[in-house]
Amino acid sequence: MSGPATSDPATSGPATAGPPAPARTGYSEAVARLAAAQKSAKGAPAYSRFVNRPLGRRLAAAAHLLGATPNQVTAVSGATTAAGIAVVALAPVAWWTGLVAAALLVLGYALDAADGQLARLRGGGSKAGEWLDHVVDAAKTSTLHLAVLVGAYRAWDPLPTTWLLLPLLFSACATTWFFTIILNDHLRRLAGTRDGQAVVAAGEARQHSVLRSLASVPVDYGVLCIVVALLGWPAGFRWVYGSLAVGFALVTAASMVAWYRQTTALDSASRRSG
Repeated sequence: MSGPATSDPATSGPATAGPPAPARTGYSEAVARLAAAQKSAKGAPAYSRFVNRPLGRRLAAAAHLLGATPNQVTAVSGATTAAGIAVVALAPVAWWTGLVAAALLVLGYALDAADGQLARLRGGGSKAGEWLDHVVDAAKTSTLHLAVLVGAYRAWDPLPTTWLLLPLLFSACATTWFFTIILNDHLRRLAGTRDGQAVVAAGEARQHSVLRSLASVPVDYGVLCIVVALLGWPAGFRWVYGSLAVGFALVTAASMVAWYRQTTALDSASRRSG
């Protein structure tokens, strides 16, 4: 979402075509260059911060050596994620179902982190690439939960029908969360205060609170990808997924209040400067 997820749009970075690529560097050098120019860890959930970014960094370096473009990496990310979502919706209940789906979703999410990092290696980006990245993120953010709904209705027996409301709640919250993050970023750009996507010097990303990152577990798309591994154990999946859904709803409600106040502050600052 990416997810998340929610996709993690504040941290995944746009897939961008960029200017013509410079001469390719070696794999280790590319990884080192990306490690020295990471985005701020401000607001980044724990999985995205400590697992997905480093994994995406390595995939970006490999893609760079292969001569792939960021948009091609985005396309592979979307296809891989779509395959994982299809397994969630259509595969039978078996021990391997969740493992396959989780592996595909984890890989798709890592590639989602890789496209923006690859764009930085190539020296820049494009609006078309950013558009493509956000479209893929928006699609997976909503459809993953709808796939859980379809898969549960089709294959789980017995199943309390009231439980089917949870994927609907999760999808609504995740979609609203994703849209609001993109909208917040847009409004801050217009106000000249956007800083959440800034590329930072080496070491700065470690300065933000680890506890805050861990507290973002309910809205961490990477955690959701891992939880999907429990699909072969429906009873366990229902409890864990349901807990995440409720947590996501609570965090979303609290965040909307905070973001509305921040946006109101932007209005006040604009009136004062005008």
